[in-house]
Amino acid sequence: MSNVFPRQINAPPIKAVSSNGCYIFDDNGNQYFDGSGGAAVSCLGHADPEVIQAIQDQTSKMAFAHTGFFSSDPAEELAELLIKHAPGDLDRVYFVSGGSESIEAALKLARQYHIENGEPNRRHIIARRQSYHGNTLGALAAGGNKWRRDQFEPILINVSHIAPCYEYVDKSTQEKTYDYGQRVAQELEDEILRLGSDTVMAFIVEPVVGATMGAVPAVQGYFKRIEEICQKYGVLLILDEVMCGMGRTGYLYAAEADNISPDILCIAKGLGAGYQPIGAMLCTKKIYNAIGSGTGFFQHGHTYMGHPVACAAGLAVMRAILDRNLLKSVNQRSIQLFNELKIKFKTHSNVGDIRGRGLFVGLELVKDRDTKKPFDPSLKIAANIKRAAFEAGLICYPMSGTRDGKWGDHILLAPPFIIDEKQVAELIEKISVSLEYLNNI
Repeated sequence: MSNVFPRQINAPPIKAVSSNGCYIFDDNGNQYFDGSGGAAVSCLGHADPEVIQAIQDQTSKMAFAHTGFFSSDPAEELAELLIKHAPGDLDRVYFVSGGSESIEAALKLARQYHIENGEPNRRHIIARRQSYHGNTLGALAAGGNKWRRDQFEPILINVSHIAPCYEYVDKSTQEKTYDYGQRVAQELEDEILRLGSDTVMAFIVEPVVGATMGAVPAVQGYFKRIEEICQKYGVLLILDEVMCGMGRTGYLYAAEADNISPDILCIAKGLGAGYQPIGAMLCTKKIYNAIGSGTGFFQHGHTYMGHPVACAAGLAVMRAILDRNLLKSVNQRSIQLFNELKIKFKTHSNVGDIRGRGLFVGLELVKDRDTKKPFDPSLKIAANIKRAAFEAGLICYPMSGTRDGKWGDHILLAPPFIIDEKQVAELIEKISVSLEYLNNI
């Protein structure tokens, strides 16, 4: 009997005992291809010797030193490297232990910035429907997924939610793609004006929506318009790159694809690649200096922030991505993966859309390809696909509620950056086997 509290009490997990490269092995000797990197985490794959060595070396020197008293070489070096390659005017790095923590830090920093900047009335946050920003209360409030929010709604702060940029479902047949993007971006300005332009503190958004919609990038021009609106009204632009960042889209930072410069940017997952729990919030010099010339104290903090071993792991991961030219590999394998997915499933009646960027790919599953009608939620398509995939030796990330938190299903793929040509073929074949489940619906 286990004393571990699992994610799903009625379906306790199989015990993993080892991992290597793109594979995880259980205690019965079964092999699983890690087609989603866990949850877009294991970008370097498993058992990377250089990252392991960096962790061991740092542990032998100094495992922990509280940031209330000390900084450390790994933290300083990692921050310097992150800023060196960061978009726009990002200048400072605030280390935390994960994605939800980075979002909480971003929201609190946005509020404190406006207070110290002489605008205490700025208190409203705007986000998008069907977004996901984490499971702590502030991050959950920012997220726009109804299923995740419902039972906790009474204890969540009030956040406005506008439409996502979801071309596959929401663009009309008469509408040009660019015009569609401008139309949904305009909802941000409309909401700012409804709330009061001097009361909105931040807009938080995923450059590529991950868990809740399945790798949905915005159409061209959408984010430039979003950036213009934020700048016009003094609203801070917060980019949540927790899932889509750190090379996952073929760019080190996902913001680069849309050529935008955020005020605050959040990263995690791929930053530690699963070797250590670490996240970070990056902010501009303007925000940092406002705090510095005011109280001089950001009223926030966690015990394990800036953990030397976690930072050593993150530094090794970042160096691996850059020094091994893995962004090139991501883009090469991305072309192959998209091409082969489209060939394999171009006539599949239940694969409605294949989308994403880099090695961040979503397959939206539908009852009818022509009408885009989703499956009935009672069928639990995502859960059953996950089970079928696991039986086929594949770890992927199926989710329900793609359309509105209840209707719609998708599969999210986020394989390690080290995936090779043969493994791309293996991934697609295992997906195909998994989708055979739909033949019985």
